[in-house]
Amino acid sequence: MTAGGDLRSYRLVAIPGDGVGPDVVAAARGVLAAAGARFGFEIAWTDLIVGGAGIDAYGLAIRPDDVAACAAADAVYLGAVGGPKWDDPTSPVRPEQALFALRGGLGLFANLRPVTIHPGLRAASPLRPELLEGVDLLIVRELTGGLYFGDRTEAGGPAGSRLASDTLPYSDTEIDRVVRLAFELARGRRHKLTSVDKANVLATSRLWRRVAVEIGAEFPDVALDHQLVDSCAMQLVRRPAAFDVLVTENLFGDILRDEARDVFTLYSDFGGQRY
Repeated sequence: MTAGGDLRSYRLVAIPGDGVGPDVVAAARGVLAAAGARFGFEIAWTDLIVGGAGIDAYGLAIRPDDVAACAAADAVYLGAVGGPKWDDPTSPVRPEQALFALRGGLGLFANLRPVTIHPGLRAASPLRPELLEGVDLLIVRELTGGLYFGDRTEAGGPAGSRLASDTLPYSDTEIDRVVRLAFELARGRRHKLTSVDKANVLATSRLWRRVAVEIGAEFPDVALDHQLVDSCAMQLVRRPAAFDVLVTENLFGDILRDEARDVFTLYSDFGGQRY
């Protein structure tokens, strides 16, 4: 309760989205209502039609007013977007465009993926049981830069002369903020940070590694090591318990967190974080 005895009130946006999303969000709203009754808060909900449902309703995955409503809220609860009905990568309007708009529009630059082993799901993992002992890691994925937000050129022209391109831009300030966050999170855990890149090939990865080293000097109590993404993907299944916090760029983080989901069968997702 507040000092005046009134209920605390929070403004939340609900985006049920597609597929299982509406069921997940409906169940979560029930949990939040019960928690509010127990701990003295209430929630004012704003419901938005986004993703594939938004394409069907408005011809857009998300509208500018929807992004503005999310920016004005205390939090956004997103179910899921996309499904077989809209699964055409050549379509000019796709459900995942809603995610990019929210990440970029709200400055949600860090995706936090804690990975733990649920005892009841241990048998579902393809890894040997002994490899699952002590697994407790956190993947920090940069979320608003890299290939997903770089300039691109779609292929055109006749067969044999088609050319497409995607650019992978990163500035040192974009790298700094997410790597710095990862150091801070590692400081609150086991004081180990693995920075994942492809510095033997990519100029952006060489900048990433340089910035990580510079920031590391400010965190002498956190042990920093660097791994190439292909080696990290292998080590993630060979010795997963050796990792504490991993930080990496957008595309690599997307792949590694999916590997973690499929191999360890369970993780929690804190979504995009703005700090």
